[in-house]
Amino acid sequence: MYVPFENLPPESKIWIYQSNRKFTEEEWAAIEADLKIFIDSWAAHGTSLEASYLLKYYRFIILAVNQEVQMATGCSIDKSVEFIQSLENKYAVDLLDKMNVTFKLGEHIAHKPLIEFKKMAKDKAVSENTIVFNNLVNTIEEWNDNWEVPAAESWHSRFF
Repeated sequence: MYVPFENLPPESKIWIYQSNRKFTEEEWAAIEADLKIFIDSWAAHGTSLEASYLLKYYRFIILAVNQEVQMATGCSIDKSVEFIQSLENKYAVDLLDKMNVTFKLGEHIAHKPLIEFKKMAKDKAVSENTIVFNNLVNTIEEWNDNWEVPAAESWHSRFF
């Protein structure tokens, strides 16, 4: 059951998927339509999940579930991963590789393999003040406070 993202409680569980490339406006609109269909049918053990999604920067797909109403279970989480994999296949993108870093270079959003980001840090092409996307956050509250932060305030700080 779809609920607007802003209406979910702060303790709602989230999953963040980052694309290795920017989606086009047409792709983004189609992804949003597919997400609405998926969210409306997403269930755990036959019980509809109170869920939502958020699309950011033409790169990030964020799924959220209010676990106070119904917990997302193994099977329902598997269904969401299958949905994300279907998007990967449909748009020839990578959404599941966690060994990449997305960060801001001015107003541009860059996406690099972790090893390249480490090299950029060593070469001082990025700094502790570089805004990074910390996709390890688990709840909406953590996402609000710690998703888009200076590298010094995230797990990326170990590279400086």
